Amino acid sequence: MNRLVECVPNISEGRNKQVIDAVVEAIKGAADGIRVIDVDIGYDTNRTVITFVGEPEAVEKAAFACIKKSYELIDMSKHKGAHPRQGCTDVCPIVPVEGVTMEECVAIAKRIGAKVGDELGLPVYFYENAASTEERRDLAFVRKGEYESLPEKLKTLKPDCGSCEFNETVKKGGAVNISAREFLIAYNVNLNTRDRVLAQDIAFAVREIGRAKRNEKNEILRYPDGTSIKIPGLLKAVKGIGWYIDEYGIAQLSFNLVNYKVTPLHVLFETAVDEAAKRGLRVTGSELIGILPKEVLLETGRYYLKKAKRNPGVPESELIHLAVKSLGLNEVSKFKPEEKILENILTAKGKLCSMRLDDFVDEVGKDSPAPGGGSVSALAGALGAGLGSMVACLTPAKKGYESTLEPLTKRSERLIACLEDLKKAVDLDTEAFNDVMLALRMPKNTEEEIALRRKAMQEGYKKATLVPFNTAKRCVDALSELLEVAQIGNPNSASDVGVGALMAYAGFEGAALNVNINLPSIKDAAFKAEMTEKINQLRTVAIEHRDKVLAEVNSKIEK
Repeated sequence: MNRLVECVPNISEGRNKQVIDAVVEAIKGAADGIRVIDVDIGYDTNRTVITFVGEPEAVEKAAFACIKKSYELIDMSKHKGAHPRQGCTDVCPIVPVEGVTMEECVAIAKRIGAKVGDELGLPVYFYENAASTEERRDLAFVRKGEYESLPEKLKTLKPDCGSCEFNETVKKGGAVNISAREFLIAYNVNLNTRDRVLAQDIAFAVREIGRAKRNEKNEILRYPDGTSIKIPGLLKAVKGIGWYIDEYGIAQLSFNLVNYKVTPLHVLFETAVDEAAKRGLRVTGSELIGILPKEVLLETGRYYLKKAKRNPGVPESELIHLAVKSLGLNEVSKFKPEEKILENILTAKGKLCSMRLDDFVDEVGKDSPAPGGGSVSALAGALGAGLGSMVACLTPAKKGYESTLEPLTKRSERLIACLEDLKKAVDLDTEAFNDVMLALRMPKNTEEEIALRRKAMQEGYKKATLVPFNTAKRCVDALSELLEVAQIGNPNSASDVGVGALMAYAGFEGAALNVNINLPSIKDAAFKAEMTEKINQLRTVAIEHRDKVLAEVNSKIEK
C-alpha cells in the first residue's frame, strides 16, 4: 500500500512570481518523491496556495523547506492583501491521503512546528487536529487580529513553539499556523455585484459560526467574558467571508469547506444561490482553489441529475462535466479536471484507455504481444456494462416508464462501477504482462540472482493471473445487473441489453482463458487450486445470467 500525505501551505505572496517560484523549487528539492500538483496564485489576496504530495518523511522535509524559504524571501511588515494572514507561510496543513492515519499527520505537524520554532525562531500555533487546546482548533481563533496583532498576542496567547517576543525575526516572518486536518476545499462563489458588504452579509448567513448578534442600536451583544454572542449560520463545517476581487471585477463569497461529508459542495453552492436571491443578487459561477477529491464532483453531478429526475448512473466523466457546468466553475478561469482532481493527478490515465478507438485497434493488431487478450476482454466487459447503463438511463426518461427510475438507477450505478473498473483493467492487464517480461530479463549469473529472478517471476505470474481474474469477476457482476435492465427496460432497447450481455460474457470467458494460461507457470499449488475453483464457480453464474438475459431479450423482440 502506498503511504501518501498531502501538504497545502499558503504563503503570503501572490504578486512576485520570482518569490513564488523560489518557494516551489525549495519544496521540490527538499526530498525525493515530492510532487507539486498545484500552484494557485491570487493577486488581490496576495497569497499563493501550493499543493504537494509525497511519502510522510518527504513531505515533512518539504514543508519545512517551504516555511524556511518563504521566511527568507517574504517581509510580513510590508504585506497587504485581501485574505486574512499572520505569517510568511500563513498556514501549513498536513492531510492524510492514503495509508496514513490522522495521528501520524498530527505527529508530522508537531515535528515541523518544533523545527520551525527551534531553527527559524518563528512563533508557531497548532490548530485543527494538532491543536494543544480545544479553542485553538479553530484557525480563526489563533489568527484573530492577523499579523498586526502579534506584538500583543504573543504576550496573551503564547505560541506552541518558537519565540514569544515580537523581535526582528518575528517582525519579518510573522507567525506560522500548522495543522493536521481532513481534506479542505477552498471554494469561492461569484456574485453579480462589486459590493463587498453584501458579499459579507451572505457569507455570515451561510457559515457555521454565523454573525455577531446586535441590539436595536446595532451594538454587538456580548457574554460576561467579553466574547460576542453569535447567531449561528446555516451550514455546518463551513467557514466564510465576503470580499471584492479587483482582478475579476466582482465580489465573491470565499468559503472553506472543512468537511464535505458534513456539507456537500452542491449544498453550499445552492445555499449561496438562495441567500444571494434573497438580497436581489445572482450567483454567476464559482471557483475552486487548489485540489479536491473526485467524489466531491461525482456527488455534485449525481445531485443535479436527480434534481432533473434523470438517472445518475452515468460514466464519471459525464458526472464531472455536469458538475462543472452546474457550478459555473469555468467563469473566471478554465477548470481542468486533469489538474484539479486529486485522483486524476496521482493516477495518470492509462495509455491504452487514452487512445482513440482506431489507434487502439491498430495497436492490438501489431506484431507485439501486448495489448493482448486480457486487455481486449476487459474492454469487451466495459462495453457490455456501458450498454446496460445506457438502457437503464434512457428508459425512465421515456413517457410511461417514469416508475422505473429508482430500480434502474441502482442498476446503472453498479454497471458504471463495473465499467470504470474494467476500463482500468485494460491497462492493468498489459502492465501485468510487462512485469512478467521484466522478470524474465533479470540476470541469472549467480545463485542469488537466480533466486531473485525466480521470486520475481512467481510474483509476476500471480499478478498476471489476478488481474484477469478480477476482470472475469466484474464481467459476471455486470451480467447480474443486466438481467433486471432486460426485465424492466424499454423493450425497444432490448437488443442493446442482449448485446451487452454477450459482450460481458465474452469478456468473462476471455479473462478466464488468461487466468488459465498463467496457472501452469505458478508453483504455489494452493493458489492454483483456489483460482481454478473460483473461475469454475464464476462460469456457472455467468452462463446462468447470460441465458436469462438473452431469454428475456428474445421474448421482448418476438412480441
